[in-house]
Amino acid sequence: MGLAQYAIVPVEDEWGVLHDGDVKSKYATKEAAFESAVAAASLALRQGHEIHLSVPGRETGENALGI
Repeated sequence: MGLAQYAIVPVEDEWGVLHDGDVKSKYATKEAAFESAVAAASLALRQGHEIHLSVPGRETGENALGI
């Protein structure tokens, strides 16, 4: 099987999940984007893919949820 890569990325003042070179949805928090990516990765895992998931660390002045 192939490789499924998901990256949590900032999109304007929100967060998105980058997959296959595209961000399809925006989320209010980094945690919400992460949970969406995990759901997609779970499906890919069941299909036999290797999974890579990347989430950036906290920036100065940012809380744990990325707000």
